[in-house]
Amino acid sequence: MYSKQLYAGWADMDFNSHMKNTAFLDKAADVRMMFFAENGFPVETFARLRFGPVIMRDEVDYRREVNLLQDIVVTLAAAGQSEDGSRFMLRQEIQRLDGTVCARVTSAGGWLDLNARKLIAPPADMLAVMRMLDRTEDFVELPSSIKT
Repeated sequence: MYSKQLYAGWADMDFNSHMKNTAFLDKAADVRMMFFAENGFPVETFARLRFGPVIMRDEVDYRREVNLLQDIVVTLAAAGQSEDGSRFMLRQEIQRLDGTVCARVTSAGGWLDLNARKLIAPPADMLAVMRMLDRTEDFVELPSSIKT
């Protein structure tokens, strides 16, 4: 499964001295973009091709605290996808180094044409990248976002 080791920084903390809720979403987004960049889609390629990922819903289940400067591992897996790739659901876990799950983030999204400002099916090479992700046990087939 794709994963990255990160840490909880000063800007990630809240008043209660643990990682704030939005920091979990930020770490998840960072790891998604790292995955894309490492597989042929750095930010510059998205800009040149005039499309990019758009998240339409995030769901976060919090389980354990993450403290300042604590090392964490953020995973990335596919929890759902449409056949044409126009819609996807990603599952990410934020874990302590011992494997304790601190939060689970499930994000539903699609691909936005930056000129037309509408959802599209991704290019074939991006669809191939998305299909490289490990699938969760509860992976579901999603309907297409493309209106015919």
